[in-house]
Amino acid sequence: MTTPVISVISLGKKYKITRNKGGDQEYKSLRNALTNFISAPLLFLNKDRHVISKSPSEFWALKDISFDIQQGEVVGIIGRNGAGKSTLLKILSQITEPTEGEVRIRGRVASLLEVGTGFHPELSGRENVFLNGAILGMSRAEIKRKFDDIVSFAEVGKFIDMPVKRYSSGMYLRLAFAVAAYLEPEILLVDEVLAVGDAQFQKKCLNKMEGIAKENRTVLFISHNMQAVQSLCKRAIQLDRGRIINSGEPSSVISQYLSVVSATRSEVVWDLQCAVGDAAAKLISIRILSEDGICKGIYSSKENLYVEMKFIVEIKNSALCIGFDLTSGDGVVLFRSFQNDLPIDDWPDIVKGENVYLCKINSGFLNGGIYYLSPKIKIHSTSVWIVSLEAVVQFEILLDHGVSPMWNCLDGITRPGKLAPILNWRAMD
Repeated sequence: MTTPVISVISLGKKYKITRNKGGDQEYKSLRNALTNFISAPLLFLNKDRHVISKSPSEFWALKDISFDIQQGEVVGIIGRNGAGKSTLLKILSQITEPTEGEVRIRGRVASLLEVGTGFHPELSGRENVFLNGAILGMSRAEIKRKFDDIVSFAEVGKFIDMPVKRYSSGMYLRLAFAVAAYLEPEILLVDEVLAVGDAQFQKKCLNKMEGIAKENRTVLFISHNMQAVQSLCKRAIQLDRGRIINSGEPSSVISQYLSVVSATRSEVVWDLQCAVGDAAAKLISIRILSEDGICKGIYSSKENLYVEMKFIVEIKNSALCIGFDLTSGDGVVLFRSFQNDLPIDDWPDIVKGENVYLCKINSGFLNGGIYYLSPKIKIHSTSVWIVSLEAVVQFEILLDHGVSPMWNCLDGITRPGKLAPILNWRAMD
């Protein structure tokens, strides 16, 4: 059996929290300690003595974490905010000391945890590239050989000799990722920091990480982008409240994780007093449902989806149009649908009182990504909307309905376009 490049053994990280008399939490940090040390004499002169009367408590950001990662593995770390993901990567990066347990790392580690981590603000981009390379143990000749690739990837050529403190956050991020990716670390640790980049840059980074994995280097990747984790990673680890609660094949871990994630994004309900509309129709809820009637926020592309709209009618009108716009994550309206787009004999009934309409979106139709529902209600042939709301419901599609081994190989992450249908092909005789 090969020796793991990362071994985490019974790892734990505890923080001490103090509460002042007002109940506010204060986390002990180096900055807090220095500030308190300098200001301590003045505090004793302060009549408001309760400021320094604090009761400490403990918070375990990580507890009893153990796992091994082999060379060449790409592992995704998922979990809710506050689950301990970033703390884990900071310990692996030797930024934070663990309270208990042990970490064994075999190989050079490059980390991309926060914008600007590892950069000196007073130094230029060029100087920071060479500084980071030296920290990784690379020779000046090795760094020079990679330098042009780094600058090209980061797209900061005109600014490479400018102090990085004058960079925008986007420039900072592009250069930081390029340095981490191109200076040939055996192990690359990447936090959710990629989420602050634009869509094109994110895709560029994900493709680069896939290339790194093909070079038999190791990637540990934290992300809330389930599509990226599923496409990029061969294994996923789920953290919850500082503990590992699941580990294994990404689609299985992601499925279990999503089953317990709050689904509030994918439904909106209004009180009757606040219902949107008028006597012709008042919208009281809109939500996106899975085949089994569950509102869960993130859905597989191979399952049918249903848009459910509940509305109240006080004055019945057969010309009432109930529908929605489906919009992609970048704001493009993909289509608009109304219940009376069907042949007239197939129109669903409208009754006085509460109505519930379902609209089916077939499986294998939408590409992976974020989508929004914008409810629309009007009387046919009129120009005044009864209800016209924008992007009130958000949901995500994970692309996994391909049946061919060639399905997901176009760019390594996902196919281009908003839709991803499987169409019929045949050869002509």
